[in-house]
Amino acid sequence: MGKATGFIEFERETADERDPLERIQDWKEYSTPFSDEVAKTQGARCMDCGTPFCHIGMEIEGATSGCPVYNLIPEWNDLVYRGKWKQALERLMKTNNFPEFTGRVCPAPCEGSCTVAIHDPAVSIKNIEQKIIDKGFENGWITPRIPKKRTGKKVAIIGSGPTGLAAADQLNQAGHSVTVFERADRAGGLLTYGIPNMKLDKNVVKRRIRLLEEEGITFILNTEVGKDLSAEEIKANYDSVILCTGAQKHRDLPIQGRKTKGVQFAMDYLTASTKSLLDSNLQIEEKWNAKGKDVIVIGGGDTGADCIATALRQGAKSIVQFGKHPQLPIKRDNSNLWPAFPNVYSLEYAHKEAKEKFGEDVRQYSIQTKQFITDENGKLEALYTVEMKKTRDENGRFVFEELPGTGKYWPAQLVLIAIGFEGVEQPVLDAFKVEVNRHRVEAKYGDFRTNVEHVFAAGDARRGQSLIVWAINEGREVAYQVDQYLMGETELPTVVNV
Repeated sequence: MGKATGFIEFERETADERDPLERIQDWKEYSTPFSDEVAKTQGARCMDCGTPFCHIGMEIEGATSGCPVYNLIPEWNDLVYRGKWKQALERLMKTNNFPEFTGRVCPAPCEGSCTVAIHDPAVSIKNIEQKIIDKGFENGWITPRIPKKRTGKKVAIIGSGPTGLAAADQLNQAGHSVTVFERADRAGGLLTYGIPNMKLDKNVVKRRIRLLEEEGITFILNTEVGKDLSAEEIKANYDSVILCTGAQKHRDLPIQGRKTKGVQFAMDYLTASTKSLLDSNLQIEEKWNAKGKDVIVIGGGDTGADCIATALRQGAKSIVQFGKHPQLPIKRDNSNLWPAFPNVYSLEYAHKEAKEKFGEDVRQYSIQTKQFITDENGKLEALYTVEMKKTRDENGRFVFEELPGTGKYWPAQLVLIAIGFEGVEQPVLDAFKVEVNRHRVEAKYGDFRTNVEHVFAAGDARRGQSLIVWAINEGREVAYQVDQYLMGETELPTVVNV
């Protein structure tokens, strides 16, 4: 695949990024796509490897390795190298319903398991993927696919995130009449309100939603099932129901001072910020506005990084991000072998911006927050932390120990808790009376049926907080099972051996 000696001849390139100090002045996407020529050169780096681990789509050491939607990566890399863009698009769309999303915001586990990455920088798979789909839209190759016939079966999908959208797309193409219910005022779930505009422009999301509507899918917004519409009514009017509600129950930090005003959940903050951008040109409530404030983000993941980028654009006075774990190594250590996801130090887009703004990396490692501090009026003014040491106990398990004498006070008027999600929110599940185990809907992967007749569950609601590519995987797979359930057979693709 690609050019036989391409990985030897050409160095890895990634998409150009706008100057950090310039881009924090607006909310436009921070990177620009490959040119045709750069994409071809990067496609040429794809090796003719015997086993393309880039699309193995499995979990190793608790992290995703390879592509969970099993993209035909070597095939479309080769086609891009040869300038066959339309054929590359056809190959890409065989496995991925929404490359414009994954090409922008996926952490690219495919690159971590790229064979080239054993000794050299991986092929720039993610950037090539984005280039293919963007070129498809630019050239008018992506048009509404209207199903030739309808089955007469109706499917209700609760939740319009990537799982719900993927399931809706697949089932609509199978000829079923699909209605997607969304409690928010815009479709897209976390694609719309959980990922800031500078990573994923909302016009990209709206373009896809509009295309799905043109293909026959109905979206009903501002409707919370179980509150605005009963589960019984849904079950009575649809032949099958799929719960794709996500895992949006925040993991909290129940320490002294937690109820203080100024301590917010990160996802609520990102949602409010995006709504202010879309609804009122950034007219936002004071409690969600970082302007002039000392901001602290608790949690070292992608959501925390998005909070940093958002606070920068709002005009924060200072920003610090706390992580519980030590700083990652610069290169893979001996315990993190290929093709596992590379747990190595990196500067994400937000960290680059913050470093340029404040002159240093804003991340602090091995930190544990112990208390939120208020002034005499009850307003948040600081928090108190201690440093932690990560060690292994006698059973080989990692444990954290506080280091004496490391207590420190940090000024803060806005604290954002970004330590993940516990699982599903309960009300809609109670309405459908589905079984829940460890904050997840009880439904076996590959089957997706709940304990309630003709009610299925998929995505983060079933598996817990995960990646967009896993969400699309589950949306496609649950669609296969629902189509088979409704029709007795199916022609939809599947990769699961049940």
